[in-house]
Amino acid sequence: MANVIEKKNRRILVIDDKEAIHEDFRQILSRGITNAPLDAARNAVFGADAKTTAESFEVDCAFDGRDGLLKVIESQKSSTPYATAFVDLRMESDWDGIETIEQLWRVQPDLQMVLCTAYSDYSWTEIIDRLGPTERLLILKKPFDNMEVRQMACALTEKWELLNQLETLVQERTTQIAETRDVAMFVIASLAESRDPETGEHLERIRSYCHILAEELRTDSAYSEWIDDKFIGDLYRSSPLHDIGKVGIPDCILLKPGSLTDDEFEIMKQHSLIGSEALGKTIRTVTNAGFLEMAADIAKYHHERFDGTGYPEGLKGKEIPLAARIVAVADVYDALTSSRVYKPAFRPEIAYMMVCQEAGKHFDSVVVDAFIRKHDDFLQVRGTTKAEQTATSLV
Repeated sequence: MANVIEKKNRRILVIDDKEAIHEDFRQILSRGITNAPLDAARNAVFGADAKTTAESFEVDCAFDGRDGLLKVIESQKSSTPYATAFVDLRMESDWDGIETIEQLWRVQPDLQMVLCTAYSDYSWTEIIDRLGPTERLLILKKPFDNMEVRQMACALTEKWELLNQLETLVQERTTQIAETRDVAMFVIASLAESRDPETGEHLERIRSYCHILAEELRTDSAYSEWIDDKFIGDLYRSSPLHDIGKVGIPDCILLKPGSLTDDEFEIMKQHSLIGSEALGKTIRTVTNAGFLEMAADIAKYHHERFDGTGYPEGLKGKEIPLAARIVAVADVYDALTSSRVYKPAFRPEIAYMMVCQEAGKHFDSVVVDAFIRKHDDFLQVRGTTKAEQTATSLV
């Protein structure tokens, strides 16, 4: 549920080049102004202690469009936004009211506007031609009625409040949906790994390793410009799906305690295609594939080698998607430091040397450099596990 805003936003900005107009708005909207006849009638019915319905507004003033823009920018920086602005159409400055509104909306798109005018400088059609169709704008004709101004102020600040709460609710629901989706994908990936009891924490470690590498590559590498928050988020979500295609590999091959024959290895290699094809089918059924496109690339290409001797397509160097190159390092390191049915675990320092020796051959040298700089972080993720306690240094 959206958080309830304890203090309502009743901040109003008045932009007009005449001090008398500012004083009028302050008197109409200032604290304590009430509807006297209505309050008198209420007191007669409910008693003298009955509360009035007067809204109190925080009124701020600017004498031209540029001054108003600076105030809106400052309010955004201080997280005290205006809910509504009353803007005069004709001002003795280079910005008229319409230009002012255009500039303000660039900074605060949700600001509710009232264009105040005593003239017919622009028709409604001309105003819409400049500002576009919008539900954020009302016209107030001068001379205006005090009650009309108060009603607009009440309605528009309340509208801003409700829209703000709705946006918060939508963001919360979107986050919940994304979290549910991520959990579902992780569960699916776990099911693909579940036939191998020694890979229980493998998926958690893989995405942690990938996150460490991606953050380091963004901070200090030739790939910095290609790695942003979206890339890192997509990698974190998609990396656990790297071996989802193993669900299509027979147990007799997947869990074989000894070396695979050539024919068996050819079957094992199919898991990269099985995984990418399964994810590809999912992508084609959704409107916004999001991280699944990266997941399909990783599933297909994380067994490619930088020197071009990998599978399934024998891609070389930067032909291999960057996300797959990152997962390749994380996946091999985790496999080396973990027990498998066909081998014991290697000690981390041995696995470290093995990865470093493959720079420029199996792995991208830039990614290996990041791995070298952050290996201590890898050790923290790895922790002390049963696999490490039984590790052997034999290579």
